[in-house]
Amino acid sequence: MAPGLTGRPTRHPSEPTPPMLWAIISDLHANIPALEAVLRDIERRRADQILCLGDVIGYGPQPRETLQRAREWQLNLLGNHEHAALYYAEDFNERARIALDWTRSQLNSKDFPPEENSRLWEFIDGMQERSQIENALLVHGSPRDPVREYMLPRDARDSAKMAEIFERFLPGCGFCFVGHSHVPGVYTEQPSFLAPARVPQGFTLQGGKALINVGSVGQPRDGDVRASYATYDGETVWFHRVEYDFRVTQRRIVETNVLPHYLARRLEEGR
Repeated sequence: MAPGLTGRPTRHPSEPTPPMLWAIISDLHANIPALEAVLRDIERRRADQILCLGDVIGYGPQPRETLQRAREWQLNLLGNHEHAALYYAEDFNERARIALDWTRSQLNSKDFPPEENSRLWEFIDGMQERSQIENALLVHGSPRDPVREYMLPRDARDSAKMAEIFERFLPGCGFCFVGHSHVPGVYTEQPSFLAPARVPQGFTLQGGKALINVGSVGQPRDGDVRASYATYDGETVWFHRVEYDFRVTQRRIVETNVLPHYLARRLEEGR
């Protein structure tokens, strides 16, 4: 049975050490019910480390709690929402700007000690734009623009864009993991796009390179309301979907009396 599908069995001391299993998550968007469901699933699969590709905050109703959880993980990259919170929202629409301003107010709340607020901002400020594990590059957006560029299924038809994307992989990297678009899948050098349903037993490179979008934990946009993430053992990538009670997050969004109700509605539509 493939690692990462049902968790790994207990190893006898005389057996070889199994490969590292990474859980790669992205775009949590301050959605604690979704995050908690994913973390339970990650524990069940016995992943060794959690790597987050960014957008811990933004849109959702619990930015402080989500940041506190993120501090426990081995890696947190800078997403465009963290970048906007630190600097400016260059390309945000009106709803995203409203959510950004509200998120900033929560992170600066006078209901909490100033030093606690400072620790959250220092954590965001310390996020890197890119990282690498073994043969994989990790970014939020794309190898060309690690924070802002979207990778969408239609890009597989743009041979010029895909050629440049693959040229920007770091030396020795066969994989690149991204988030940002909230649409999971595999981009290959042909070029082609493989939705997760086309690789139910996992995706393994047969030569060449592949860009993997792990989807979104907190705000899926592929028509599936379930939280999305991936696991990776250095050779094979598995996609996972996890059910959670999105109605809890919807209620919390509405109860802020500030966040646009659209952000609640889209959770039940997966868009």
